[in-house]
Amino acid sequence: MEQINLLNNRKKTATKLAKNSKIFKAIIKAIEDKKGEDIVCLDLRKIHEAVADFFIVCTATSNPQCKAIADNIDDEVLQTCGERPYKQEGYQSQQWILIDYVNIVVHVMQPSARNFYKLEDMWSDAEISKVEE
Repeated sequence: MEQINLLNNRKKTATKLAKNSKIFKAIIKAIEDKKGEDIVCLDLRKIHEAVADFFIVCTATSNPQCKAIADNIDDEVLQTCGERPYKQEGYQSQQWILIDYVNIVVHVMQPSARNFYKLEDMWSDAEISKVEE
């Protein structure tokens, strides 16, 4: 029941979340610290059907790097914001690790998965911005 309430309340807190939010900055820092590449932010707030307010997508070049980035995101967000992910998936294959913070969903993808799924194209209605280092 708690999970349903959390999802129902997502839109109520969405107006407070922005690209300069503490959790957003912590995620980007964690990715950059582990040399994640091609970091892109998809702003989904204007898309009614979207499951989150933001997607952050980055590329990892190997299984160990994919796991290291995901682990570092988890650690950095916990230390900086005191937040744990609502859900995590993909740790077994380490080709695409998804970390869900409800309003922000992070996708750490190896090049083959990123090229195949093309999240930026799938969510082309979103405002897409490249994160510059």
